[in-house]
Amino acid sequence: MSFKSVITSLPLLWVCVTALPAGPGNFPNNVSSPSSFGDIHATAYGLVDTYDSSNWLNMFDVQAISDPTHGYVNYVNAQQAQSQGLLNYQNNQVYMGVDSTSTLNPNGVGRNSVRIQSKKSYTHALVIADFAHIPGSNCGSWPAFWMVGPNWPNQGELDIIEGVNLNTYNQVTLHSSPGCVPSVGSGGMTGHPIGNADCGAAGGFTGCGVESNSAVSYGTAFNANGGGVYAALWTSSGIKVWYFASRDVPANIRSGSPDPNSWGTPQANYAGCDFDSKFNNMNIIFDITFCGDWAGAVWGSSSCASANPSCNAYVASQPQSFKDTYWLVNSVKVYSV
Repeated sequence: MSFKSVITSLPLLWVCVTALPAGPGNFPNNVSSPSSFGDIHATAYGLVDTYDSSNWLNMFDVQAISDPTHGYVNYVNAQQAQSQGLLNYQNNQVYMGVDSTSTLNPNGVGRNSVRIQSKKSYTHALVIADFAHIPGSNCGSWPAFWMVGPNWPNQGELDIIEGVNLNTYNQVTLHSSPGCVPSVGSGGMTGHPIGNADCGAAGGFTGCGVESNSAVSYGTAFNANGGGVYAALWTSSGIKVWYFASRDVPANIRSGSPDPNSWGTPQANYAGCDFDSKFNNMNIIFDITFCGDWAGAVWGSSSCASANPSCNAYVASQPQSFKDTYWLVNSVKVYSV
């Protein structure tokens, strides 16, 4: 998310391409997955941190910064976010949204939004995020739930939930310094690889992505399907990401005793990289930006362009379009690995 480029976006959303099939050994580099990367050994995952409505602003910093992805967005501070109703609590859930009432100058600072980063960073973790609602599939929008290290790309980036415009298929992506060329881990994956073979190619901007095969894994379709849970397991051996619709969330997640061995095939299953040297000290981030390096870059080749030839102009003039552009979070839990 933090430094996404158009190169990944075009094949993902708007251009028909032939993707390599999912399964062991079928990342873009065609490197077979190492036999040493087997199923995760039986492990008791200890709860390290819970982020929810009881402590959200104690655990996250609200970042009123310029958007690194050059979006048409104005990230506000914590006081502004709360006073404008962009960050609040509803029925023990955390709401984070955007201004959906103001008509703006397309050459101005952009639409008010919220970006937060966890005060704590992690090296290895099982991150389980439970969502009642994620930002809808709206022209111009680019939301993400992700993790990133402070010295990008040398300490890595893991995009867990990400998409743009009218997409309903989630994309998981790794960004790194050059030399992380993953294979598909043992047991395969349900998604299909896109982007570069090397997660650090082109300075890490493009990354190595995996697009979900589920049309309800992102945006409006995710919400219509009742929300759900994303779980990301990051170890020395690999990185895996699962999506579960709310009705399908494993009982061991609901009970607080997660067992990834029982969860079936993940959406993304990265193996075969020196993960410890490429990914460390990563913070958790939520944001919603508009247009910019991805949503804006693919605007002209998307159906959104029929509404307005300019992404910025559309976002500026259509505030009502973003009433559904918000996160509603039940909790984010981080377990030790």
